[in-house]
Amino acid sequence: MEKITFRNNQGLKLRGVLQKGTNDKLVIMCHGFRSNRSSRGRFDRFAESFQRIGYHVLRFDFGGCGESEDRPLSLESEVSDLTAAIDDAVSNGFTEIALYGHSLGARVCLESYQPTYIKTMILTGAGTGPVTYDWKEEFTPSQLEELKETGYLKQPVQDPYREEIVISKQMLVDFEQVDQERLLSSIQCPLLVVHGDQGEEEILLPLTQKGMKYLSPSSHLTIIEGAPHSFEGYLDHVEKAAIDWFHKHF
Repeated sequence: MEKITFRNNQGLKLRGVLQKGTNDKLVIMCHGFRSNRSSRGRFDRFAESFQRIGYHVLRFDFGGCGESEDRPLSLESEVSDLTAAIDDAVSNGFTEIALYGHSLGARVCLESYQPTYIKTMILTGAGTGPVTYDWKEEFTPSQLEELKETGYLKQPVQDPYREEIVISKQMLVDFEQVDQERLLSSIQCPLLVVHGDQGEEEILLPLTQKGMKYLSPSSHLTIIEGAPHSFEGYLDHVEKAAIDWFHKHF
């Protein structure tokens, strides 16, 4: 495993790890909201599995997360980060790339699609359309007041590299502002979208079911019954679906 550093187009340092495979293909993994490149151990596990079957695997922290340099979180900034990761990979000779994104990371993958290099995507717990959350359930009154007054809020996180993240007001708006038809119909490569049917997945799954008609005919929706948004307890199912998909489409 090799630690790497690259910069986005604003010059921000982004840090990650590259696990080298035996073929010439690269999987780039994109973590979810308020997370990091480990994704509570899920990405560590999946990366090892993908490496074991031959793929190079890049996991990195979005700006303001994990070990990367500080910055408020927003969708636009994370798209910039993934675009930089793709560009860096291409400059290092990778011309066949797959994207794996979870939750917000899945949305970032969709927004960052480059038809020349991105050959397939696997998205878990994806927000493929507009989602309205009750942020009063996620943040304290003092955090929401801070957001109102400054346009940002700070949230403590359990992360080995940082004590808190900074979330922009725009980030919270970004979840609601998406044209599903525009977003999904622009994707030409085959997609595997994996959803559970419990908790937050009860909101996200119907959005994807509605949007599948906009994706390429070779795309597929897998529903794992009983699985929550984190897929904890169902990682074997996700791993098998992902490996089978890569064998077939990558």
